[in-house]
Amino acid sequence: MDIVVENLTKVFGTQRAVDDISFRVNTGEVLGFLGPNGAGKTTTMKAITTYLYPTSGEVRVGEFSIHEHAEEIKKRIGYLPESNPLYQEMPILDYLYFVARLQGIEKARIKDKIREMVQVCGLEGEKHKKIGELSKGYRQRVGLAQALIHDPEVLILDEPTSGLDPNQIVEIRELIKKIGREKTVILSSHILAEVEATCDRIMIINKGKIVADGSAETLRHQAQGKELMRVQIDTELTGATATEIFDRLRTIDSIEMVDIISSAEKRFEVQSKTDRTSAKDIFKMCVANGWILTRLSPVETKLEDVFRELTLS
Repeated sequence: MDIVVENLTKVFGTQRAVDDISFRVNTGEVLGFLGPNGAGKTTTMKAITTYLYPTSGEVRVGEFSIHEHAEEIKKRIGYLPESNPLYQEMPILDYLYFVARLQGIEKARIKDKIREMVQVCGLEGEKHKKIGELSKGYRQRVGLAQALIHDPEVLILDEPTSGLDPNQIVEIRELIKKIGREKTVILSSHILAEVEATCDRIMIINKGKIVADGSAETLRHQAQGKELMRVQIDTELTGATATEIFDRLRTIDSIEMVDIISSAEKRFEVQSKTDRTSAKDIFKMCVANGWILTRLSPVETKLEDVFRELTLS
């Protein structure tokens, strides 16, 4: 079931939390939704789930509009909010039974669905406890179970691995990827490595506007623009100093900037001019001066760098 967002805007007083954004998420796609605090991520997800009514714009979940078919959309969405509100005094099994009844699951199927959620979400060892007795990680698992119990076609997850230990995070990632093969998933997270490992596509929002949309590889490529390389040169035969190498590198036409990382080891960081490469020029310079080029490796732009570049403005 596809999600289509068109010209979505939400205003709180004088603040435009979401500012005329449009995007589409296809069935079988896991979309990572990134942005700094206050960027508009949660507001957008609440609008999709019909929890919050937008100031203007349209959201369609499959064939259903949030303006005309809010109840139909709710039946088809599983939602794990960031706050993960749970009834602390209820035992896990009672809570899942309660949620199953709310979601309209047939009584004859409820026990099987609860058993399935306990297994899928790793709750077997804790299932007889009250929710208030659980660690934060296990409460998060209960939240996932309630979002999945009615087998929704769309899953909206706001910080789903918050509070989990590293092993649990890996398990939940694998679960989300498995779910994403058949469902439409929007995943919000502050953990960039998690988004990169879990999601097919990444969308970055800042100050209510979409500032980037694509795969992690595409976003890194777009952000690079200028080639960045690490260079190390052995000048033992000629006795050239790091300063002399630095001066020679700066004379190469294809190079825009040179930084000395280590004078003793003669290591440098070299940035090429826009849409140019300087690898061959550096190699030729070393040959001409009798130097040995011991390292020439590109520096890959990290997703963290892309995020900072797009959201610090």
